Parts: sequence; C-alpha cells; structure tokens
Amino acid sequence: MQKLFKFISLTLVLLTNPFSVFTAKADFVSYPDMGSVNTQTYTFTATATGEIGAYFLGSSAAYTNTVSLLVNGVITPESSSGLLNNHTSNFGDYVVFGHVNAGDTLTFQLNVSDTGHTWSSDTSQNADHANHIYSASYNGDSAQHIPAGTYIGFEDIYGGGDLDYNDESFLFTNISPVSPVPEPETYAMLLIGLGLIFGFTKHNKRRIRI
Repeated sequence: MQKLFKFISLTLVLLTNPFSVFTAKADFVSYPDMGSVNTQTYTFTATATGEIGAYFLGSSAAYTNTVSLLVNGVITPESSSGLLNNHTSNFGDYVVFGHVNAGDTLTFQLNVSDTGHTWSSDTSQNADHANHIYSASYNGDSAQHIPAGTYIGFEDIYGGGDLDYNDESFLFTNISPVSPVPEPETYAMLLIGLGLIFGFTKHNKRRIRI
C-alpha cells in the first residue's frame, strides 16, 4: 500500500505540473510520447513589454517551413513573410518577431510553403482541427548561448504526420510559462487519485482506532 501511495503522489505531481520533468534537464525537451497525439493545448502571453525573440533549435522536415507571430490576433510586420526558414537557418540563429505589451495574447503559426498549409498554436484555427505543437519550459543551454525560455516544436503535415512534433523547433523569449489546458481525462485521473488517497487515509485512521 505504501508503494501505491507513492505512485499516486508522483502521479498527482505530474498532473498538476506536467512539465516538471522537462525543466530538470535543459536539453531534454523532445516530445515524450512520439507517435501519439499531443492532447495538451496551450495559451501564450507576453511576460513583459518589449521584443519577442526566437532561437532556431532545429528541424527534421523535408518541407520548407517558416514561422510567424500573431499578437492579439494580428500578425506582426516583422514576421508577416515568415521567419527562420528551416532549410536556411542554423542552430542558434536568433530573430526578433515583433514588439509586444505585457499580457498580450501570442499565437504562433507554421507556414508550410510546399503544401500551402498554415498550422497554428491555437488548435481551433487549424483546418484539420489537430494539435500541431508541443511546448515545454526550457532552462537554456549556456554552451550554445541560448537562454531559458519557452520551447515550441511543430508538426507540418495535415493531421499531425508522424506526431513527433520536431519538424520545426524554436526557443521563444519574453513569453509567460507554458499554460497547459488539462483535458477532461486529466481532471478525472486527478479526482480518482485524490479519492484513493482519501480512502487510504481513512482506512489507516480506522486501523489506529482498533
């Protein structure tokens, strides 16, 4: 029973802070469930008034992709034609995506020139209604001169492709911590876990009274 209690406790930690395992090691940001749909959705906001910048972290895509930024639903002039082309950018390349005010809502989109598709970090805006990103907090890489920030990896194929979310990867600065929106299943698991803990505690109290 003690092992079960420890397992439930660990599960609750991961449910309430799903990115805790990814912040422990700066270079471990790859999607952990490759081949499975990422059911987690995200919202992004500007942390402070100033510039939003991005570092190119790599690409596994054959298609040619660029990235744009929408601030409160309006594309920034700097990124309107697409930035950080995955076939011409080098690891660590940095560009400014535009100016923001603290609290602005940020939406990132991947522009796929080969197919003409545009995939948004806001799933509701995608033609296939699929989630095309994976995001996590990133501690930075001092050896590569990349600061801490918010990691975003895209899928560039209709429906999600191979679902490894690394067709285009970036590190964005001046963005609030990732804000995951839990799925209904997550809430159900949390309630089950709390119920088991409550039952276990109540059972122990009865044993003590006896």
